[in-house]
Formats: sequence, structure tokens, C-alpha cells
Amino acid sequence: MRFGILSPVVFRPPGQFSPWEIGAGTEELVTVARAADRLGYHHLTCSEHVGVPTRIAARGGGTYWDPLATLSFLAAQTTRIGLATHVLVLGYHHPLDIAKSYGTLDRLSGGRVILGLGVGSLKEEFALLGADFEGRGAAADDAIRALRAAWGEPVPAYEGTHYRFQDFVIDPHSPRRTVPLWIGGYTRRSLRRAVELGDGWVPFGLTPEQIGAMIAAAAPPAGFEVVVSPPPLDPLGDPHEARRQVEAVAAGGATMMNIVLRHRDAEHCVEQLTAFRDLFPEAEWTGVDRDGKAVA
Repeated sequence: MRFGILSPVVFRPPGQFSPWEIGAGTEELVTVARAADRLGYHHLTCSEHVGVPTRIAARGGGTYWDPLATLSFLAAQTTRIGLATHVLVLGYHHPLDIAKSYGTLDRLSGGRVILGLGVGSLKEEFALLGADFEGRGAAADDAIRALRAAWGEPVPAYEGTHYRFQDFVIDPHSPRRTVPLWIGGYTRRSLRRAVELGDGWVPFGLTPEQIGAMIAAAAPPAGFEVVVSPPPLDPLGDPHEARRQVEAVAAGGATMMNIVLRHRDAEHCVEQLTAFRDLFPEAEWTGVDRDGKAVA
């Protein structure tokens, strides 16, 4: 098992953030990111929404730091921890835009980018950005294929159902020809998309039992990642419950976890990160290499 963190401060969904994060900024974020890097956590995350409708933000949160800017900033503050988008909405980007911008980040960070990708669900946000909502599923499938073809290529070429390109120089680009693609979602279709086109699945809103049943039915290939988030954990205050929650998620087929911890401030968050690591000495405490693989 490997563990990443859902980065504090940059994303504040109700029930998953601590009050101190509301007034926190880059200093606190860097404190946590550097500690996670030093302790051997696999990755940190940043989510994406350009604009959240007020009616949805009122119940689901409206804070989303821009992932490209945030992860680029954190890349300069860390050395080996993975930089994961959790998730980019494919309909908001041309595949070459992702290959260029995140490929540049991949070059700057030494190959630490992990691309979490999703189809998207906020119809109002699609309309705000002039993106097609109704055909987003088919367009996302083609976007993933196009991104695979373009990643790390100086002059990429692709011809698909929605995207076609050739004879354009993309420089800089990623120094590697592959990048881990984790597909987010909670439906069987999202899991099929992940198995067919990605390297992992990031389910949400499902119980460990539901995830386990869906994974068993899909029969993903060896090396396929299932990245799951347990409920917020308190390894210092209740280590037994923290371990129980993690083991329950692992029983559902998770190969990696995005954890959220209970904390009073950034320093307490670092203490919780340390305590969580001590709670699971048998886990793989590593960063990532240029192929997105773990390194000591």
C-alpha cells in the first residue's frame, strides 16, 4: 500500500477540511508539502474547477486553487513527491494544452506529474466555459487517446473522433513518453474508461464494498491503480480507528490511498502525517521516479 495526501488549504469540501485552512496560505501549504515529501508520501493533489455555481458551493465547497499554478509552485518546494491533478476536467482543455502545460511542469519537476482526469459533471460550468456538456463522455475518451499520443512528443500527430493534429511543434514537452493517467468517477462507465484508457481509477462517493464489487467485475490488468480516500483520520487521537478505516478501504481493492487528516494547524498536520506513517511501517514510503514508479 502507498499513501498520498489530499492537499490541505487548496480544496475545502465540507466535512473534509479543518477550520484553520480557511485563513491559511502558501506558508502553511509549503510546510505540509515539504513534510509529506520528507516522510515519503507518494503524492499530493490539487483539484480543478474554474467557477462553481453558488448553489453548489454552498453545500459542496467553492475553493479550488488552480492545479497548474499550485503544483508548479509546490514542485519548486519539494524534491520527490508526486504532483497529482485530482482531477482535471477534460472538457475544459484541448489535449495539446494539457500536453504542453503539464508536460512543461513534468520537465521542471523531474518527471513527477500524475494526471488525474475526469469527464466533469457541472453543467453550468461547462456552459460558462463554452464547452459541450452533452457529448462530454465521447469527447473525453478521444481526449485521453489524443493525450497519450501527444505526451512527450515534440511534433505529435493524432486523428480521432474529436481531435486531430499534426505538424505543430510542442516545445517544451515532457521528458518522458508516458505519464500515469488516473481516471476519476463513481460509475461503472468511469471504471471501464479507466481500464481501457488509463492506468488507474479514482472512485469517490462509493463504499469499499461497492468498489470491491466493481473492481472484481471489471478485472483490471496487473499494475492498475485503485486510488481511494478513506474518511478523515486522526492517527494521534485515535490510531485504532485510523487503522481500521484504512484496512476497510484496502479490503475493497485499493492499491493506493489519498488521505485526509484531522488537524488544528499546519504544524499539527505535520505531526499527524508523521504519526500516520508510524502507524503503517509496513507500507511503501517512497516518492516517484520519472515513470511514475515508486523510488526510495
